[in-house]
Order: sequence, then C-alpha cells, then structure tokens
Amino acid sequence: MLGVLALGLVACKGGAGGNANAAGGDKKASAPPADVTSAPTGAPIVAELTAPPFVPAPIMRDKPAKVVVKLEVKELELPISDGVRYTFWTFGGTVPGSFIRVRQGDVVEFHLQNHPSSKMPHNIDLHAVTGPGGGAASSFTAPGHESQFSFRALNPGLYVYHCATAPVPMHVANGMYGLILVEPPGGLPKVDREYYVMQGDFYTVGKYREKGLQPFDMQKGIDEHPTYIVFNGSEGALVGDKALTAKVGEKVRIYFGVGGPNIASNFHVIGEIFDHVYFEGGTNAQEQVQTTMVPAGGSTIVDFTVNVPGTYILVDHALFRAFNKGAVGMLKVEGAEDKVVYSGKEVDSVYLSDKADPGAGAAVATASAAAEAGKLTVEQQVAAGKALYAGTCSACHQADGKGLPPNFPPLAASDYVAATPTPILVGHVLNGLTGPVKVNGVDYNGVMPPMSHMTDDDIANILTFVFNTMDNKKGAVSREDVAKVRATTPRPPGAGH
Repeated sequence: MLGVLALGLVACKGGAGGNANAAGGDKKASAPPADVTSAPTGAPIVAELTAPPFVPAPIMRDKPAKVVVKLEVKELELPISDGVRYTFWTFGGTVPGSFIRVRQGDVVEFHLQNHPSSKMPHNIDLHAVTGPGGGAASSFTAPGHESQFSFRALNPGLYVYHCATAPVPMHVANGMYGLILVEPPGGLPKVDREYYVMQGDFYTVGKYREKGLQPFDMQKGIDEHPTYIVFNGSEGALVGDKALTAKVGEKVRIYFGVGGPNIASNFHVIGEIFDHVYFEGGTNAQEQVQTTMVPAGGSTIVDFTVNVPGTYILVDHALFRAFNKGAVGMLKVEGAEDKVVYSGKEVDSVYLSDKADPGAGAAVATASAAAEAGKLTVEQQVAAGKALYAGTCSACHQADGKGLPPNFPPLAASDYVAATPTPILVGHVLNGLTGPVKVNGVDYNGVMPPMSHMTDDDIANILTFVFNTMDNKKGAVSREDVAKVRATTPRPPGAGH
C-alpha cells in the first residue's frame, strides 16, 4: 500500500488560529477501557470533515456511536507552485483530503462518492480499518457513483488513508491521501492549537517551477525523482497569510502524515523542540525530540509549547527538499518577548526562500504572465528578480549586494559585473563559478553552486534586478538570452532538476 506524508495541523472551525478546545489528559491519556463490542448508542452522527490545515473539534462523547462519513472524490486542476498548475485527484477537493475524526469503538458507515466529472474510478484504503484492503475492495467507485461500507474503529491512533485503485502509485502521486484520527476513550492530552499537515511528492514532466499546466510523469515516479516535495499539496500552502498561527505560551499539536507515494519525511520545526512525539501515530510518546522520521504511508503526532514570538519554519530536514523542492511551511507566533529564552525575533531568510515575502510570489507570477503575453517590462523583471534574489542569492551576496569577503564577491557597484559580457554572467549563474576572481580590486576565492535548476525566466529576472539596481547600469536580460547560453554551455550531469 502506498501512503502519503501527512503533516497534520488541527485548527479550530472558523479561523487559522487552531482548535483551542482540544481534549485533556496526560502525555499518555489515562482513559476508561475501550468498548469495541457494544452496539453504538444514540442517533447516527454525521461526521464533520475539515480541509487542511484544520481538523474537527475533539470528541467529547463517552460512548461509541454510529458515525456517517461522506467523502467525495473530485479531479481538479489546481496550483502546485506560482504559475504552475497540475491536475490533482482529491478526496474532498483538497490535498491532502478531508481530516476525519472518530472515537475508538465507533461504527463508521463510510460513503465514497465519485463526482460525475471524474475520468477515473477510485476507491479508499483506510489504514484505520481492520479488514482486507482497508476498505479498498468494498469502495471501488466509478465516476457518477457512490459506494458504501462499514467498519468498527478498533485501534486508537493517527492513520493515513489513500486511494488504492490501479495504478496505485499514480493515484497517490496525484494527491489521493489524507488522515483519519481514532481518539481513545477520554480523548488526547489537552493542547491549545491543533493543525493538520501532510507531505507528498509530485512528479511533473516540466522542471521545478516550469510554468503552465504540467502533466504527470510516470517515469520520474518510478525512478523516485520528484519534481516537488510539498506540504498540503502545493509550494507555499503554509506560508505568508496562509501560515499557521499561535500565541506565546500555547501548546501546539501537529497531526503529521506522509502520503508519498515514495519519499519519507524528516520533519522538523526550526527553533522548536517537540515535547512529545507519538511515533508512527501510536499511543506512546517519546519526549524532547528535535526531528522525527515519518515513512510514506505513515504518520506522527507532535506536541510543543511556543515560548517566544516569531516565525517558526516547518521543513523536511533533507534540506534540498525544503530549499529546492518546496517542503517549507510557517508557524507565526505572536505575544510578549522573553529575552532570556531567546534574544532574536526573526528566522534567517535563507530558510524561507522567495516565500519569505508574501508578495514575492505575486511579483514572480506577474512577470511570468507578462512574459507569456509579450508585454514584460524591465520594472516587472526587477520586481520579480528582487523577490527571487532575496530567497536564492542574498545568503551569500547579502541583501544589499555587498558580499562577504574573502569568499563572496560584491554585486553592488561591481566593476566585474560592468566589464563582463552578459552571456558569461548568465553562464556563471547556470553553471556556477569556482576559484579566484578580482572584484573592485579585491581578490575573492569561493564556490558558487550551479543554479541550472532555475527557469530561464527566473535567472533573467534576477540578473535584470542586479543589473538595474545596486548602483549597476547594464540593461535587461531576457529569457531568450538565458536559453541561448543554456543550450550552448556544457553542464555537468545531474546539474539540473
């Protein structure tokens, strides 16, 4: 069975602030024995399903019930990155699918509805189901049809669900996964905020951030070479005004899962230590954990207290995935500072890439659209280049372009930039530059890595920004300029995505 990386953050109904009424208890909840044999009591309950990063409210019932879950499959064209669209197959219209919350001992009546506009049959394998296929054989559903089956939630924990229709890896790779939480009697230990996040890997024909509608690439999936590795279905799904939120002193819980289909996660929140980690979505917790591994098709529950304000960055700590494939999110914490605990306020922007500025994506998208229409201006290139420079170049060359001797030469008021032909400078960005170079009379000796994974548009916009700001006057660079150099300059194997 293929699973999905689910980073689960539970939030309250009605705001990104999280669920402030989560159930109480100790790190291992002391609870009455689970009743998994008695008939459900009371009228059937229609389950509340929530889109990520939100989760339904904790269950306060003290007895098992019959719970009706209705989940609709939709095949939708949605953004996966700025200016990049992808045809997702979804449970509930989102990636990951709707969060499901039930109680141990509940009898779940599950309805799977496949929208008439779908082109494929689908089903569902819930890892919380005890029975062959986890419900897959009982839920095979053609477009325009609805299937129904029932199961009893025997085991508490956090479980992945996913489509298991052939070809299974393709269905999962298109976003068909989610989380179901089976609460123990008495609920989970009390926290102030709960969130739902999942990680998944996606395989497109085009390179990372190549614009337009991108088809699925089966061979990349077979080779396990993802174009994107993201939280909640798209690059930037948890940044800027879509970031998770909390207040100083609050305890935050993240329900985290990995759908895959291939790539496990090394989940880490920069600037935090997990108080408790319920490994693999189970009921026993480890304490004081920095980074936790979650397999494809697996999950975890992490709790931590936020002590100081600022922006905390969620990453897959296999860091190329964060910096170069999209596995980045944010938790923004407001409240009083505590200089004894931590004297700083902000995370270094190198971890935020060009998503650090909520307006960065808009500037890049505007320039891309103008380029496609043949109406791109230098001003639009400079705005897009500024956003891209902040996330890609500023760590070494610095935000003001003055560099860091003796390794990183200045770009501001640079005699090297002024005297070097544009195609050679484009080649430096595409293929890197190693060894000594003299700039403004000073010798520098460092290593600039190749940036050939970047699109022609992005490289052109960054260079146009540098050429027209920082006391430089060198004109504009077009995507055609970059494409010509890319086509004629040798690059080492594997230099691109």
